[in-house]
Amino acid sequence: MRKLLTIILLLSVGLTAHAQGAKKVYKWEDADGNVYYGDSIPAEFAERPKKVLNDQGVSVAELEGKKTAEQREQERIDKERRVAAELQRRADQALLATYLSVDEIIMHRDRRVELFQAQSRVTELYLKNLERRLVDLRTEASRFQPYSNDADAPMIDADLAADLRDTKDTIARHQRNLEKYSADEKRIVDRFDGDIARFKRLKGIETTANNASGSTGT
Repeated sequence: MRKLLTIILLLSVGLTAHAQGAKKVYKWEDADGNVYYGDSIPAEFAERPKKVLNDQGVSVAELEGKKTAEQREQERIDKERRVAAELQRRADQALLATYLSVDEIIMHRDRRVELFQAQSRVTELYLKNLERRLVDLRTEASRFQPYSNDADAPMIDADLAADLRDTKDTIARHQRNLEKYSADEKRIVDRFDGDIARFKRLKGIETTANNASGSTGT
């Protein structure tokens, strides 16, 4: 009986919609599972999922209801995972297109490391020269105020004071550069080590080695 009433209601709504210029007919359910049909959605059901029906009562589209906070959070997580997977796929593709072997990656890594080490050696040489100069400047400045213990010593010359200050600043800058080169070198090594591990995994090198050792053991 209920099914018959539903069919009659659906036909009635469909005929009315056709007479009014083929308006859209919607189908939705309330929280208790009761089914409703109509050419407009009452406000209390606006956030419920619904279907759009054609003149024959066949669903031609589905409209999502308002998502819960949990659903939105899950969608965010799923999207982040898809993005991460796509980025990894592109990185893997680039890695395999760039290198043919692990040895080639190591060679490239060592070249990059050598550049940082060369910069460090040059900077260390500058620092040694600057530190020697700073010793000489301090020795000279010790004859003047405010560096001299002699209360009667004259005030330091402006040029000497500026030279002393500039030398200290230059030393500090080169020391910061050394720290940066060291950090950059470590970052490059870590990145290439990651590339090597990923390359082996993609090529199945580790798996092959493990299988070979396992076979030998048996």
